[in-house]
Amino acid sequence: MTYEELVKTVKDAAAKADASSIQEHVAFQFNVTGEAAGAFYLEIKDGKVNVEPYEYYDRNVLVTSSAENIIKIMNGQLDPVLAFTLHKIKVEGDLGKALVLKEVIK
Repeated sequence: MTYEELVKTVKDAAAKADASSIQEHVAFQFNVTGEAAGAFYLEIKDGKVNVEPYEYYDRNVLVTSSAENIIKIMNGQLDPVLAFTLHKIKVEGDLGKALVLKEVIK
């Protein structure tokens, strides 16, 4: 998988996400390790999810993981809290805001 394919896959998954109940602004930066390495951001703003292939310097949460685990999380196949507990992802920043991702990708 290439970086571009990963970003498209995450965008497609985010398009199906329901963020209508989230009225706060939350910005995640994902640093992808291994195959498809790179960085992209996922922003929740005004109840909508946006994914772009750029770094986000004013982020609330930084997630570092493999492309495989990110895709599993976005597709609902891997619970983000479990992934954090099992050290499949590394999370830095506001852990309270990090939990918003779980609400969005039910």
